[in-house]
Parts: sequence; C-alpha cells; structure tokens
Amino acid sequence: MDRRDDNNCIQGGEDIENDGGGGALFERRESDASSFDGSVREPLLHHRSRINNTSQIAIVGAKVYPIESLDYEIIENELIKQDWRSRKRVQIFQYIFLKWTLALLIGLLTGVVAFFNNLAVENIAGFKLLLTSNLMLKDKYFMAFAAFAGLNMLLATCAAALCAFFAPAAAGSGIPEVKAYLNGVDAHSILAPSTLLVKDKEAHEQQGQNPREQIFGSIFAVSAGFVVGKEGPMVHTGACIANLLGQGGSRKYHLTWRWLRYFKNDRDRRDLITCGAAAGVAAAFRAPVGGVLFALEEAASWWRSALLWRTFFTTAVVAVVLRSLIQFCRSGNCGLFGQGGLIMFDVNSSDPAYNTPDLLAVIFIGVLGGLFGSLYNYLVDKVLRTYSIINERGPAFKILLVITISLLTSCCAYGLPWFAHCTPCPAGLEKECPTIGRSGNYKNFQCQPGHYNDLASLFLNTNDDAIRNLFSSRNRNEFHISTLFIFFFGMYFLGIITYGIAVPSGLFIPVILAGASYGRLVGRLLGSVSNLDVGLFALLGAASFLGGTMRMTVSLCVILLELTNDLLMLPLMMLVLLISKTVADIFNKGVYDQIVIMKGLPYLEAHAEPYMRNLVAGNVCSGPLITFSGVEKVGNILHALQMTGHNGFPVIDEPPFVDAPELCGLVLRSHLLVLLNGKKFTKNRLLFGSELLRIFHAFDFAKAGSGKGLKVEDLDLTEEELEMYVDLHPITNTSPYTVVETMSLAKAAVLFRELGLRHLCVVPKTPGRPPIVGILTRHDFMPEHVLGLYPEFNHHK
Repeated sequence: MDRRDDNNCIQGGEDIENDGGGGALFERRESDASSFDGSVREPLLHHRSRINNTSQIAIVGAKVYPIESLDYEIIENELIKQDWRSRKRVQIFQYIFLKWTLALLIGLLTGVVAFFNNLAVENIAGFKLLLTSNLMLKDKYFMAFAAFAGLNMLLATCAAALCAFFAPAAAGSGIPEVKAYLNGVDAHSILAPSTLLVKDKEAHEQQGQNPREQIFGSIFAVSAGFVVGKEGPMVHTGACIANLLGQGGSRKYHLTWRWLRYFKNDRDRRDLITCGAAAGVAAAFRAPVGGVLFALEEAASWWRSALLWRTFFTTAVVAVVLRSLIQFCRSGNCGLFGQGGLIMFDVNSSDPAYNTPDLLAVIFIGVLGGLFGSLYNYLVDKVLRTYSIINERGPAFKILLVITISLLTSCCAYGLPWFAHCTPCPAGLEKECPTIGRSGNYKNFQCQPGHYNDLASLFLNTNDDAIRNLFSSRNRNEFHISTLFIFFFGMYFLGIITYGIAVPSGLFIPVILAGASYGRLVGRLLGSVSNLDVGLFALLGAASFLGGTMRMTVSLCVILLELTNDLLMLPLMMLVLLISKTVADIFNKGVYDQIVIMKGLPYLEAHAEPYMRNLVAGNVCSGPLITFSGVEKVGNILHALQMTGHNGFPVIDEPPFVDAPELCGLVLRSHLLVLLNGKKFTKNRLLFGSELLRIFHAFDFAKAGSGKGLKVEDLDLTEEELEMYVDLHPITNTSPYTVVETMSLAKAAVLFRELGLRHLCVVPKTPGRPPIVGILTRHDFMPEHVLGLYPEFNHHK
C-alpha cells in the first residue's frame, strides 16, 4: 500500500516558536502549525495532516532551549548576486586576508586563555596541596583533611554557582554542543560571544553560552580536585572565541568593523568555529597536529582542503604561543607553575622492543579497553539521566549535588591512601624521597622518614602529575598492584558520577587516568612474559580506554604521541585503538554521540538508517505547507510569521506574471522581517523588484550576531500597510536544492547532510500538480518522526 501523501510536507519544521522550553529531558513537543484563512494558500492533504511531533527543544549544558538549524547553504537571490557583481578586487583581497587574520587571532587568544587556565589551576591546586602536606607533616591530620575538603568544597561551590545562576549552559564538556553546531544545529546557548568574563541573566537569555563561565568554571572545577579535565571546556572556549571574532563586532557596545561584514553568515562562521575547536584541543594537549585531526575526525561534519590549511595554521600559532609562555615561566615567574613544556608526559626513555607475547598483551589491553569503555559510556548515560531529574529542581539542588560529589571525592582522595602500605624509598634516586611539596612521585603522607605512600602519590596530586607518575618508567615496582587496582576503580567510578554535575567538565583526563591505571596494572601482572615497560603499558591502557569511550582513532593516536613524545609506539598505539574501538562498537555508541542523542540535539549522521531505504521523500513530509506569491499582500506575510515559527517559505509565481504556477524559490523568515521593516510597499500588485535593489543592500539581510535579531514583535505596520503588496523576488533564493518526491529517503538524508542544508524542497514527479510538494527539514529525518509515522520499521533499526 502506498502511504505517500501528495502535498504533505512541513517547511521550517525544525524551528518552533520560542515558548521558553522547560520540562523533562526527553519530553516531546508538537510544532505549532496553525491554520490560515483562504488568503494564504494551503494545499489540501490527500490523506491526513501530518504534524511533525518530534522534539524541537534540547538540553544544552543544563537547561532547555529551542533548536534551530543553521544556513550553511549559499543563498542566491538578486540582492546577493548584485553584491557579488559589484565587489572589487581589493574587497576580495580583504576577505581572504581577514580569513587568515582571524585564524591568527583565534590561535593567539586560545593559546593565551589555555596558558592562564593552566597557570591558575597549578597555583590554586598547588596552594591547596601544599597546605595539606604541611599540616600532615605537623601530624595535624584532621586539620589537614578539613583544609583539603574545605578548599575543595569552596572551589566546587564557586564553579557550581557560575553554572547554576549565571550560565547553566556552561556545565558539562561542551564538545557535544560544538559537534552539533558544526553539524548544523543551533540553540541560543551553544555559543555566545557577548560575555567573556562576567555575564548577567539578561545577557544569558539573549546570548546564551558563555566562554567566561567555561574558563573560570573549569579552573575552579579542576582545582577543586574533581575527576574532570579542562580539555572539553577548552574546546568549547576555543569555539566561543572563534564565534566572537566572527560576529562582525557588537552594535550594542558600538564595536562594529566594516571589514567583518563579510563574515555575517553561517558558512564562514562554521569555518572559524572549526578552527576554534582545533585550537582548543591543541591548547589543552599541546598537540597542534592532533587538534587538526580532532576537528576533522570528531568535530566537523564538512571539510575541505582550504579549511585544513587554516586549522593547521591556527594550531601552529597555539603551539608557538604556549611554547613562548611556558619558556617564560621556567625562570620562576609563574608561582607554582613552571615545570614541563610542550611535551606533557615524556616517556621516550623506554625502548619499545616487542615480540609475539607483547603483541598478545597489547591485544588483551585493547579488548579490555573496549569492554571498560562501553560499560563506562553505559553508566555515564544512566547517571546523566538521573542527574537531569535533580538539576531540573533548581539551582539550589544543582549546587547541593556538586557539594555532595565534592565531599565524596575529597573523602576518597584523602581517606583511601590510609589503607595503603608505606614503601621504602628506592636507592639511587635523583629526586628526593619522600617528596616534600605539592607534586612528585613519592608522597610522604603519614609514612615514617625514608618511606612513601604510593596511593597518596596518585590521589593527592593534580591530574596532570598523577598521569605523569603513572607513565613513569623509572621504577617498575613504584606502585603496588593493590594500589593500581584501588586507583583504577576510584577514578573509574568517580569519573562517572562527576560528569553531569553543574560544573564545566572534560572527559579526556578521567579516562586517561583510569586507562593508565589498568594499563600499568596489566604490565605488572604480565611482567614475567612481556618485555614492555610498565610505563608503556600505562600509555597503551590510556589509549585503549580512550578508544573504547570516545571511538576516535587517528586523532587520539596523534594526540597521545604528541603528548608523550614517543613515535616508536605508533604501531602498538594504532593496534590498541583499532581493537578497543571495534570491541566497544559492538555494545553502544561513543560517549559524545550518546550525549548528543540524550540531550535531544537533532544530529544528522554521515550515513542513513537502513529503514530509510524503504521510504521515499514524500513519505515523511508533514503539513500544512504555507506558500507565498511572488508579489504577496503584506497582511498575509505578517499573519504567517505571527502564527508559525517557520524559517523558510516557498515562493510561487502565478498568473498574471507567468503563464502557469511555477516555483520561484525559497524566502527566509529573517529576510522577510527585514523587508517588511523597510516598508517599501505598493498599493497595487506590481513587480517592483528593481526599485528594491536600489534601496536595499545585501548586508541589510546579513545574519545578525548572537544578540537580538529583528523579530515579528518589532514590526510596526498600519492597517493601510497591511493591505498593500510587496515584491519578494529580490530576496527569494531562486536556486534552492530540490529533490523529486520519489527519491529514497536515505539518499535525501545523505544529500541534506553533505550539502549542509536547512531546507530541501520536494517537487512533484508528475505534471498538473502544484509546483512544490513540500519542504524537508532536519527534523523530518529524525528517527522519532520517521518511526512515529511508520512504526512497522522499528524492528529494522
């Protein structure tokens, strides 16, 4: 039975009217598709009116926002064509020059922000650990715990307050949101350039995501001893910086630059934000090549060679900035920060000579990483769903949850080392043992002179120092097997319960800590049959767990090699990443993919679902369809804009302007608002587009920044003006992408994603029918909508 409707597509279905959001995490809402009077054409649906009931809101950070799509398509209307023809050679040079200048600025700013982020974390956490250590040396153990837990709680409360009261969307990693944005999904809170240091609630409602809360919140969260990293928030911060630079300035603060008007479109901003995401990874891991590959493999949905050059240039600038600033700190000008360099965890002192038993051990670690990684993703998903119920109850509950996790983390970090045995310091050490200070491999804790507590050396350290200790190859028996076992389970479960609380938190560092723990543990257990060093086992364990949770291969491989400066490990690293990813893919998706789905972000995968091959484009269309004439009455346009949240409307030329109805193109809601606000109308239904071309300029219709754009409520039209007519031809995209209604849904979905579309017009196959069947949007490809219409395909998923 053919269930296809002839005229049953929805246009602009991904964009609902902003009704404030709210509700449960997985609540589904219906689009507001209202009926219109006869003056606006609504082709009757032959079978039934299909309203797209899929969710058009999503969780960003810890708050619900309406979802829209981005206009990555190149719009070709008469105004833009006129602007292209009028551009001079010097303006083209300005545009190219600005692309590279902005890439340079993104690299500079991201590198500086990352440096001061590290500087703040090392000094704040270092002060806390020094105070705790000094009190313990004086045998004031209870006071040491009170200071340690109290400072952790204070820092955690500061981070939670920023996320709970000022920037709810700053919570979490930020990588899923950046990934969704580069896929074409936009919400008011994903990226916001308005406030880089302080933001109030009013600005939050207008602008959304705040890189400043990401910066300061991440500093407080990492310094508070949470099992989180600053890498995810750093990626988000880099994307926010890029978005800020690509806004073309701020009219509110009178910071507008004429040259930057060229970047007032989603397509160029997408490229800048891709550079920002790559710069964030490069800054967090000091891995410039890894940053480029991360953007290519994980973040970006569209790629081209020109973008590769600019992202590589951006990450190279980040590396130079970091190297210069770190070199400055080595002279002792940065307080407790100053150790290390671009190579964060240097393990190239070991020669990775391996044989068949070693390869079998590496395969075992890969399988173990896939199993642990898939279980980790499953548990993170369950915890996030539970936390969403708590976070919905208000800011006070968010902060209470953060304080609870902070106390639990402090108790584990301070309490578990008491169960560890004191170990005599090895002879012939270059460094002091036990370590007196904030960092080092040999923490004294409660041990007698000449002994160290190996578990305290891992728990009572910064995350970077703990990883450095696990990767150490100097002493094979530095950490007991029981110590590695306890630390692994501690990091594994603390990482799970920490992600999802109202603080900026990255997943890379917790995963590396847990993976390095069981990797070194396997190295100790297989020491009699393997020639590989335990430090190399720790590195392979970290790689396997990363592959099992995040399901990246090439970028992770290069990032880890840049982190450790050990190119000889490349074959083993490749092997363990491939195995762990393959094993984990059997059970579930990568952690970022799961979070994207759970947040309700309508992410389009690179491949179509199998059941889509059994359907055609016309099968999933919803209605009603609202169209305009080429010369339309102002009142009809205003009524349609007021009654729907649609962002694209087909324009149809009709007699007497043409012999028969034909599709003229597609006009955007934002362009209609600008045109109506200009009030260039006529009393009679006439073509007067040439006059509009002289009055308006293409930049008048450029996309506004993250601030308030023109809204329907801003229009002030009289009753007389509502009865007048306006020519839509100058602002109509005359070459929208179209597909025939009989094209398979799978093919249409791939086309939609690959071209980065917001609207895909569906045209009839047979003549004698209206020139357009309908419009497919992002939400029409979502499984919730398709399987809601055709539940019999559920078993084909």
